[in-house]
Amino acid sequence: VVTFDHEHVPAPVLSALVAAGVPLHPTPEALVFAQDKLAMRSRLTEMGMPCPRWALARSAADVAAFADEAGWPLLAKTPRGGDDGKGVLVARSADDMAEWLSHEGTEETGLLLEEKVDFVRELAVLVARSPSGQAAAWPVVETVQTEGICTEVLAPAPGLDADLAADAVHAALRLAGELDVTGVLAVEMFEVGDAGGPAFRVNELAMRPHNSGHWSMDGAVTGQFEQHLRAVLDLPLGSPRPHERWPVMANVLGGDYPDLYPTYRHVMARDPEAKVHMYGKGVRPGRKIGHVNISGDDLADLRERAAHAADYIQGVVTE
Repeated sequence: VVTFDHEHVPAPVLSALVAAGVPLHPTPEALVFAQDKLAMRSRLTEMGMPCPRWALARSAADVAAFADEAGWPLLAKTPRGGDDGKGVLVARSADDMAEWLSHEGTEETGLLLEEKVDFVRELAVLVARSPSGQAAAWPVVETVQTEGICTEVLAPAPGLDADLAADAVHAALRLAGELDVTGVLAVEMFEVGDAGGPAFRVNELAMRPHNSGHWSMDGAVTGQFEQHLRAVLDLPLGSPRPHERWPVMANVLGGDYPDLYPTYRHVMARDPEAKVHMYGKGVRPGRKIGHVNISGDDLADLRERAAHAADYIQGVVTE
């Protein structure tokens, strides 16, 4: 079985593997909905899944028509590629869109336009599904974003309405089933709190272990990486139950320190309960280069400790 650690695998590579008879999980037919945002929006709309209002735009006239409906500001997204805020433009006027519309190939591929959702917070649901159809879901988590990059994950999302949590998990499991996803599926959502309507909007899909699920490596009976392998190999899935009341994850982002080993050692000594995972990546400002997991009963204390550890490693704080 061949599986993936990111979605951006060229179509000819996938086609060659299929032609060679290699089992792929997820399949190219499912993976396209994580690769192509326009394909995702079209399919989710067909399913009646709550989404932001959206449109395909190839010209200034298309942008103007959507802005008349959804208002400014709006979001423009490249259909393929982009992560952690890349490939996304917050446009406040037609002038902001001019450069993007002038990019080579835009008339052919188009841009995805979306309304700017007035949301309460961002949520994520991680589920896993095997080829035989068994599925399991971790608790709905809250993801905290800083300048378009996830910096913190709280599991489960604090104070989340039980009905909303159930609806969000049901939506993710339905997506996994109807899109025939195998492996881990992450569904990123906005909590909107609409009276009398769906209280969430589906934002993005990822068909792989995802940043919003890194807490599960130490905080759940079965972490997302083990579960992904169980799923793509069609083995029985493990329990997604958290070990403790509050697992918390803080991302370590690249900062001013090119050598992280001294600060890494300090954090391990300062807080022996912290689980520090570094990725061996080169340091660049804003790049995700590791994460810290801590679990326990006091959410405020856990958040402070996890944030301090991540900040110390990258040099934001020095004591």
